[in-house]
Amino acid sequence: MKTVQISLNSIDKVKSFVNDLAKFDTDFDLVSGRYVIDAKSIMGIFSLDLSKPIDLNIHAEENLDTILEVLKPYIIE
Repeated sequence: MKTVQISLNSIDKVKSFVNDLAKFDTDFDLVSGRYVIDAKSIMGIFSLDLSKPIDLNIHAEENLDTILEVLKPYIIE
């Protein structure tokens, strides 16, 4: 599992983020404080405080480089 910090500070960014994740047959969790939600759930994402960076847990052994490349626009370095 790999964890990265992401920023989803607009509705369009959330939509494209969920669409990008849907391309992969991997589990993704968003962690904000004590809440953990499925990152492929657009309704779940909108239940979080999107004004702050959120931790994304990527549960993948293979294709990790490909996944990180697709998620590059959202990742905070």
